[in-house]
Amino acid sequence: MKIYSIICTRDKNLTPLTSNLVHTLSSYGVEVKLLVNQKSIFEAYKKGLKSCNANNNDIIICCHDDLVLTSSKTQFIASVAKCTDKKVGFVGPAGTTYLGKDAVWWNHDNWQAGYHRGFVKHYSMKDKQAHGTHYGPHGPVVVLDGLFLAATKEVWEKVGLDKPTYYEGEWDFYDIHYTSRAHLLGLQNLTITMEIVHYSAGDLAGRDSWHKNREAFIANTKLPLTLND
Repeated sequence: MKIYSIICTRDKNLTPLTSNLVHTLSSYGVEVKLLVNQKSIFEAYKKGLKSCNANNNDIIICCHDDLVLTSSKTQFIASVAKCTDKKVGFVGPAGTTYLGKDAVWWNHDNWQAGYHRGFVKHYSMKDKQAHGTHYGPHGPVVVLDGLFLAATKEVWEKVGLDKPTYYEGEWDFYDIHYTSRAHLLGLQNLTITMEIVHYSAGDLAGRDSWHKNREAFIANTKLPLTLND
């Protein structure tokens, strides 16, 4: 089993954060594919998958470039390897068991109701430290957050990496599209134990293209999605 990682980044002159991520993944034995200044995350991930020369059971990770991984190599590999189970679709640090009609996976009412799963540390630029976000106990979910998604090559190809024709934006709601597709195909998405820090507050969720793609997803998906679908 080989593990690959596809990472989109803005500039060939890597930030210290991205350089550190590449170094960490490489030290874990992951073959990293960096894609610089891409026009679409959908096309980038599709291009990256083709460049991996992977077998069906090899693992492909698609993740953000602003992450710090502090899991041990053993823990990291054991966690991501859960996606090699034929019943499993995607694995990642955080997601929800219930995607409501607003299609916002981190919906706070649903969080308080106990639907969310996983754990991520978010780094605050304001107070210069990481704060742990406990979404809930790890387990099966209907969709996962796109900061880190892992699946076998077979699953990525079964789900399909093309941008939905009804999406307008090139960078938004890809994670909800991919992981909900896996769920509706009868695969089980899972949150996994991982020591990860995300250097982002998720503020891009407020941009116009995010709202447009969200609205398009809602218009083309029967919601809510639950584990019983």
